[in-house]
Amino acid sequence: MPDDAAAARDAAEEAAALGHPAVPPDATAAYGAHAEQIIDFYAPRDTADRPAPLVAPLVVPLVVPLVVLLHGGAWRAPYDRWHVTPFADFLARRGFAVANVEYRRGAAGGIVPAQGSSVEAPGGGGPVAGRWPDTLDDVAAALDALPALVRAHLPAADPGRIVLTGHSAGGQLALWAAARHVLPLGSPWRLERPPPLRGVVGLAPLADLRVADELGVCGGAVRQFLGVSASGVDADADAVEARYAERLAHVDPAALLPTGIATAVVQGRTDIVVPPAVADAYADAAAKAGEVVGVTLLEGVGHFPLIDPAADACAVVAEEIAQLAF
Repeated sequence: MPDDAAAARDAAEEAAALGHPAVPPDATAAYGAHAEQIIDFYAPRDTADRPAPLVAPLVVPLVVPLVVLLHGGAWRAPYDRWHVTPFADFLARRGFAVANVEYRRGAAGGIVPAQGSSVEAPGGGGPVAGRWPDTLDDVAAALDALPALVRAHLPAADPGRIVLTGHSAGGQLALWAAARHVLPLGSPWRLERPPPLRGVVGLAPLADLRVADELGVCGGAVRQFLGVSASGVDADADAVEARYAERLAHVDPAALLPTGIATAVVQGRTDIVVPPAVADAYADAAAKAGEVVGVTLLEGVGHFPLIDPAADACAVVAEEIAQLAF
């Protein structure tokens, strides 16, 4: 358990990151019929304080790299894309085009919650995490629909220079989306070839779901996300564990390696929400699979500064994205 000082610091960082006013998008498009199957687009801002590019271009580009952003919030319904709109705007002001993806999140007993509602997990303890398989269906559908939507709604974006990024639970979804070509045969989300990405950047991601579950990250969110939370004394423990192992093979980024796609992780050393041990386990799994994952550990940084435009850590994130995009 974190001590009082660590908990207080985390609460202050969360309040700072989530305290910025929401930034409306320049355009919004649907990738499905459900109200939450939408993508918000942010065009690159023409701002004087934009940092110089890593390499001076020979000509002024007509299009810019596209950052596809998947928000976090433990896959739970109360946390939607609006809390990362200041971060999306920050990236747009750094010269990127941004697609901020919404997806269906937690629901209980097959009930679809209204946006912003707090559907409780079995036995209480807060909103349920994720919605199996809808959350994954949505992320796959959004990425598949993205090229056409970008051409129609964000002409400044280069669909040939896409960097996928996500924070926390969104980091898991980003790493997973970049690994769909190595999903088990028969998976409904499997791609026959690697997705056309320049790279993926996980921000304090739940990158190793088994380790995250063992550490109790986000109050049992991993098993809720996978739809295998045992409820009631009559639950068959062996059946639950078998289903858990089966589904992990389809969604755990640490089990979907190597991908052949450039991957970086940015992680705060003092993160008590998703501890650094989760990122370490993912990097170790990648190394064992013969793949190198760049891990940037930030001293004195917790979970939320990575998406806080006022924090120095956010500039580090933008630089990691730029390293892959340009």
